[in-house]
Amino acid sequence: MQISSRSLVQLSLGYLKKMVNANLMSGNLDNSFSALMVSGGGESGQAQNGGLGTILSGWKDLPMELLLRIISVAGDDRMVVVASGVCTGWRDALGWGVTSLSFSWCQDHMNDLVISLAHKFPKLQVLSLRQIKPQLEDSAVEAVANYCHDLRELDLSRSFRLTDRSLYALAHGCLHLTRLNISGSSNFSDAALVYLTSQCRNLKCLNLCGCVRAASDRALQAIARNCDQLQSLNLGWCDNITDKGVTSLASGCPELRAVDLCGCVLITDESVVALANGCPHLRSLGLYYCQNITDRAMYSLAANSRVRGKGMSWDAGRSSRSKDDKDGLASLNISQCTALTPPAVQAVCDSFPALHTCPERHSLIISGCLSLTSVHCACALHPHRAGRAILSNHAY
Repeated sequence: MQISSRSLVQLSLGYLKKMVNANLMSGNLDNSFSALMVSGGGESGQAQNGGLGTILSGWKDLPMELLLRIISVAGDDRMVVVASGVCTGWRDALGWGVTSLSFSWCQDHMNDLVISLAHKFPKLQVLSLRQIKPQLEDSAVEAVANYCHDLRELDLSRSFRLTDRSLYALAHGCLHLTRLNISGSSNFSDAALVYLTSQCRNLKCLNLCGCVRAASDRALQAIARNCDQLQSLNLGWCDNITDKGVTSLASGCPELRAVDLCGCVLITDESVVALANGCPHLRSLGLYYCQNITDRAMYSLAANSRVRGKGMSWDAGRSSRSKDDKDGLASLNISQCTALTPPAVQAVCDSFPALHTCPERHSLIISGCLSLTSVHCACALHPHRAGRAILSNHAY
């Protein structure tokens, strides 16, 4: 019996969806695997899946390219899990072809699932293990580190059960990491983070939000020494950080484009001055609730802006502004920075055309600062032209 590739994709996809809905959603992975393998061919397979088993002469006969196409069309990582248990052929094909997986859908037994599957996907480059409730333990991360040596991006956010063992395992097994999210993981120590950064030197994005023990001045100094390609760093609510750590970052990580220091209550103007001087590509800066920040920090940002179009009329500088919008600060959060005054903040707003106070493009966030209500961007003076600019941007 002949069947087109398109029909084969639809039949296979429909059957995998059926298996996922029937078994995987209930957490019964073993039944899913067994059912798929039993339906692999012969009369039994024809009876269970409407002839698909006979058409394929067994599931294992499905070409690798077609299998990967089916999985890509499905857009559901649960199907990858099910398919990897059909037969060794499928497992091997997926192991070599699948480079991105998310287990964030898994609400129970994520730890056991990751341990059982890590060895099947040695070519993974992107892995999300974000959890709604704490499930993941060090044993799962160690399994990933043991088998997934090509991993580039890893999300371990909200992993409240993980300890330093996980960071040491990643440092040994995943040397090519470029993006790591361990936000909300409060058990990690700064010693483990220091060691990780000494081995994973290609990090470009690091999220340490809420990692109050790991994110210390010592750790930031290590990041500055080892990770000179770093572009994004989230230190939100790491309230042990001081100017010492941030100034080290500014000198050692000149490629930084986004820095979140929200809730870092010990930092002062020195940190912002250092970032303004040392990070020419800075696009986003979060200073929410950093109440030691004063006008000096704002004037430093303005003085170091890469945009020098002051005094230029809206129409005359329109093409220049369009180009300059791609440089300099495009997002600044100074909410609850109550020591700031309108002239200093206005100077920043005037220096960076991408900063806006207007509702349509709200990127200069000043909530909680009642004294700053007079600060406005150019859009407030030219609302009709601002709207035209927005439409122009959306056109692309």
